Amino acid sequence: MRVRVKICGVTTAEALDAAVQAGAHAIGFVFADSPRAVTVAQASRLAAGLPPFVASVAVFRRPSRERLAAVLASFPADRVQCDLQDRDRLPAEARERFLPVLRAGPQLDSQLETLLRANEGGQPAALLEGPHSGVGRTIDWDVAARVASRIRLVLAGGLTAENVAEAIRRGRPHAVDVSSGVESARGRKEPELIRAFVAAVRRAEASLSGGTLP
Repeated sequence: MRVRVKICGVTTAEALDAAVQAGAHAIGFVFADSPRAVTVAQASRLAAGLPPFVASVAVFRRPSRERLAAVLASFPADRVQCDLQDRDRLPAEARERFLPVLRAGPQLDSQLETLLRANEGGQPAALLEGPHSGVGRTIDWDVAARVASRIRLVLAGGLTAENVAEAIRRGRPHAVDVSSGVESARGRKEPELIRAFVAAVRRAEASLSGGTLP
C-alpha cells in the first residue's frame, strides 16, 4: 500500500526543501485568510524550486470567481483545491486540475454523491477534512474508510507523526495531508517535524504491506 503525502501551508524555502527531501508528493500553497497564506509572488518563487515529480497545489477557502481567476492566471498550479461547491467558480481551464474538499458532517453523504455523479465512470479524488480547515482537529477515520472505498481519498485534519499510522490503518487513504501537525507554532513549519511525519507514513506503509521499506 503506497500512501502519498501532501505538506500544506508551506511558506518558506526551508520547509519546502525539507518536504521535498523527505519524499513528499505535493506542496500546498494557501491563498486564503490564514497564518499560512502566501502571495502569488511568494508561491511562484517557492514552486520554482519543485522537482518535476512534486505537485504544486493552490489552496483556497470559499474564494470568489475573481480571486480564483486572478491567482491562477499568475500561478498555474498543478492542482486547485477548494470546496466541492466552488467548482463552478473555477476558470474552465482549471477544472481538470480541481481537487475538491469534502467536509465531514451531516452533509458528507450528499457531497459524496454529487462528486460521484459528476465523475460517472471514473474514480475521482477528493480531500476529506472537518468543517474548518487548518485547526488541527481529527475526523472519524472509520467514516474516512467508508469514503475511501469509493474515491481516491486524501485524508486531512489533525494528522501528526504520532497518529498518522493509525489514521492510515483505519482510513486506508490514497494520500494524507498535513499542515498544523508539522508546525512548531501556528503557521511555522518545522523541518524536523516534516521529516518525522513522512517517516511515520513510510513505516505505516511497511507495516500494512508486511515488509520493510528502505
